[in-house]
Amino acid sequence: MDEPRFLALALKNPVNVAILDELDRLALPDAWLVSGCLVQTVWNVLTGRAIDHGIADYDIFYFDPDTSWDAEDAVIRKLQAQLDHLGVKIETRNQARVHLWYPAKHALPYPPLSCSTDGIDRFLTQNTQVGVKPAGDGYEVYAPHGLGDVADLIARPNPGPNFSAANYAAKVARWKALWPELTVIAAE
Repeated sequence: MDEPRFLALALKNPVNVAILDELDRLALPDAWLVSGCLVQTVWNVLTGRAIDHGIADYDIFYFDPDTSWDAEDAVIRKLQAQLDHLGVKIETRNQARVHLWYPAKHALPYPPLSCSTDGIDRFLTQNTQVGVKPAGDGYEVYAPHGLGDVADLIARPNPGPNFSAANYAAKVARWKALWPELTVIAAE
């Protein structure tokens, strides 16, 4: 699947469009809509399901060198206020401060990142290593492993430093129940 086709399908979800419009208006630094809400929208279109079937939340990454909780909380609150009318769960995270809380929450090391795409690179599955951000009069897509697995409904582990076989198994079991067509590549 090429980027234009991916975008055409992912943007059929009006929530994705509304979030991207708001990111453009707010001009948050290095802000991306990422992961499942994009991929799962495409899966839903490809399998003829409701556009929001199985989408648990909508993830926004941004990168601000101010790593204080107060600064991140202000962004979270502002985005929630602007997007509350959508009636969906929105998770907003400053990728510059993930290393401050991740080790305590997940018992795994997490180095400081230098940009939002570094956070995308660390996702549990390669097929969800996807981000879209406003760029000029269109959008930029980040997909370090391409979009083939998205198009082919394949879940593939990302064997990076934060990989957890248990977390992968739980995630793909949920997905397989929602999208039985999904092919799951076993973790090694």
